[in-house]
Amino acid sequence: MSGPLVLLDSASLYFRSFYAVPESMTSPDGVPVNAVRGFAGMVAQIITERSPSRLVACMDADWRPAFRVAAIPSYKAQRVADPANNVEEVPDTLTPQVPIIVDLLDAAGICMAESAGHEADDVIGTLAAREKADPVEIITGDRDLFQCVRDEPTTVRVVYVGAGWRKKTVIGPVELAEKYGLPPVGSAYADMAVLRGDPSDGLPGITGIGEKTAARLITRFGSLQALVDAAAAGSSDVPLRVRQAFEHDADYLAKAPLVVKVNEDALITASCPDALPGEVDVDRMRALQERWDLGSSVDRLIDALTAP
Repeated sequence: MSGPLVLLDSASLYFRSFYAVPESMTSPDGVPVNAVRGFAGMVAQIITERSPSRLVACMDADWRPAFRVAAIPSYKAQRVADPANNVEEVPDTLTPQVPIIVDLLDAAGICMAESAGHEADDVIGTLAAREKADPVEIITGDRDLFQCVRDEPTTVRVVYVGAGWRKKTVIGPVELAEKYGLPPVGSAYADMAVLRGDPSDGLPGITGIGEKTAARLITRFGSLQALVDAAAAGSSDVPLRVRQAFEHDADYLAKAPLVVKVNEDALITASCPDALPGEVDVDRMRALQERWDLGSSVDRLIDALTAP
C-alpha cells in the first residue's frame, strides 16, 4: 500500500513553530530563524512518521480573500495591519523568515501549491476532494479543516497539532462525532461552525447559540439547510428562541456558509505536477543551512528526505 498524500497547512505550522522555538535562534547576521528551524524539524518528523507518498506544502495566496470579506466584512478584520493593502498583522521577526522557508522547501523538492484569491484551507480542501488514489492526511493546527474529513471516495483525516506534534491527534468522522456530538461527516462540523461562529476569525455566529447548542441542532436536523428550512416553516421542532435568533441574524446566516466552508474547487497553481516530489538538492539545502545557521533541523530534514 502506498503512503498517504500529506497536505501541510504551511502558515499554521510555521506560526506555531515561531511561538514554540526561542527567538534567540538567529542567523550569523542576526535574522531570527526560529520559525524556519521549527518548521524544518516538524516537516522532517512528518516525513519520518507519516511516510507520505506525496507531500504538498499548501500556501496562502490570499490570507483574507475578497469573496469572503464581501460576504462578511468583519472576516479576520481584527488581524489587518494595513487595510489599504490587505496586509496581515504578523510579528516583525516572523515576516523575514517566510522567504527562507519557501527557499528551503524548494531546495528540498517539496511541492508547494496555492490558489489566487484563496487561502491555504481552500487549496487543501480542493486537493483532498480531488484525490482518488491515496488516503489523505491534513497536518494543521486549525480546527476549520475538520470539515474536510471523510471516508469516501478515499479517506481524509486531519492530524491536528494545535498542542504541538508530540500531542497530535488524528481526527476522522468517528472522532469528530465523539468530540462534538455531531453526525460522523465533515460537513456537519462546518454547519456547526456557522452557527457557533469564531471570534478569532471575526465571525459572530448566531446570537445565543454556542458550540453545544449548535452541535445538538445540527445532529437533530442532519444539516444546517434542513434546520434553516424547518425554522423558516415555523416548525415547533425548532425552539422559539432559535427561530427568533435566525430572524434577527438572517443576513449573517445567509452569507456565513460561503465564508466558513472550505472551497473544494479552487484553481491550483503548483510547483510540481501531480504533487510528485521533486529532486532533493542537498548542496543547496546545505548552503541555506550554513547561510542562515539552521543547525540540525536541516540535517534531520535531509535524512528524512533521502532515507531509503
